[in-house]
Amino acid sequence: MKSIKVRLELNNEKRSLAAQHAGTARYAYNWGLAKSQKAHQAGLKRPTAVDLHKEWVVFKHTEATWAQSVSKCAPQEAFRHLNNAYQRAFQMEHVRLPKFKKKGQKDSFYLEGSIHLKGNRIKLPKFGWVQCSEMLPQGVVVKNVTVSRQAQHWFVSFKIPYSKTLQKAANQSIIGVDLGIKTLATLSDGQTVAHQRPYRQQKRKLRLAQRQASKKYIRGKSDQNQSQNYKKAQAQVAKIHYKIACVRKDALHQVTTRLAKNHSEVVIEDLNVKGMSRNHKLASAILDGGFYEFRRQLTYKCGWYGSKLTVVDRFYPSSKTCSGCQKVQKELSLKERTYCCEHCGLEIDRDLNAAINLRNQAVSYTASACGVFKPPNDSLVRDTLKQETDCKIENVQDCVSSV
Repeated sequence: MKSIKVRLELNNEKRSLAAQHAGTARYAYNWGLAKSQKAHQAGLKRPTAVDLHKEWVVFKHTEATWAQSVSKCAPQEAFRHLNNAYQRAFQMEHVRLPKFKKKGQKDSFYLEGSIHLKGNRIKLPKFGWVQCSEMLPQGVVVKNVTVSRQAQHWFVSFKIPYSKTLQKAANQSIIGVDLGIKTLATLSDGQTVAHQRPYRQQKRKLRLAQRQASKKYIRGKSDQNQSQNYKKAQAQVAKIHYKIACVRKDALHQVTTRLAKNHSEVVIEDLNVKGMSRNHKLASAILDGGFYEFRRQLTYKCGWYGSKLTVVDRFYPSSKTCSGCQKVQKELSLKERTYCCEHCGLEIDRDLNAAINLRNQAVSYTASACGVFKPPNDSLVRDTLKQETDCKIENVQDCVSSV
């Protein structure tokens, strides 16, 4: 199955109706969570999603009459999400029970029933025909959709059948990809992908918008009881965050699609992004690149286009190893952007050297696609840690200037 997510063009009436559905779903989730917590404190069995829905039907016709104008699917799916949240909580090593949802945070609701697609319009229950921002796939049957809000925009997402065997990689070449902070990606064939740095570009505007929102905030009041000027300022902050996310996601989609579509095998590194982000001097530049999203997109796109994704173990010293003679240097500081081999005299860009080493490692890895693999001589590799994940910065200005 393939997921489609498109922005909806709603008028004021349907925008209010979408907010009512999201509010009802959130209220039903919190209402069911309160019931579950009360049953747990009394030593009783936790009510299931079916039990909560039966109680909700009675509650809706007696007290919450305002919920009768909303589709029954919205609260019904909220109870299923609550039940799944409890099941996941007890399957984890550290139990993390569900928390109450807040207004304006990840607002969404679920719809099912008579759903039709025609051109750039979609017919939804309770909403009727709604125009979308782009053309929709035709000739497919959609059984259910999820409508969500991000910033001030509403989106509809649904799944359609998709055959992975229809697409094939354009050629049979193997490409190594080294992610970095100077450039987003350096390829083993010498090409580089520029770093968009959307957060850095919008950082000043975001700081000013947050300052304006902070001045309008009234202490002692909840977010719902704040003034309209504060809510407008918060909407402006959300708009900037939305723009940053869109620019980053668009850049990642372009490069991952090109890699998966034009190469039979893509080799990347299993980066410890969480550990790398602990370096507070470079964390902003690392997180601005979206390394986790880069790997996530490559994982499913390689399946779409018939290519293979190989993930090299994070302890493999790709930057310290010479791509010519395979000798490993003991020390390599982050500010050294050119790799100079003391054994064979090779001088090459540091990131390009790492990308070539990743490509060369592909032939020695034997496993299924889209997994984390370990080299045959893993005990020797682990003696040399990855330089980028655990390094001491001697000169901060040298590192920041290269970002």
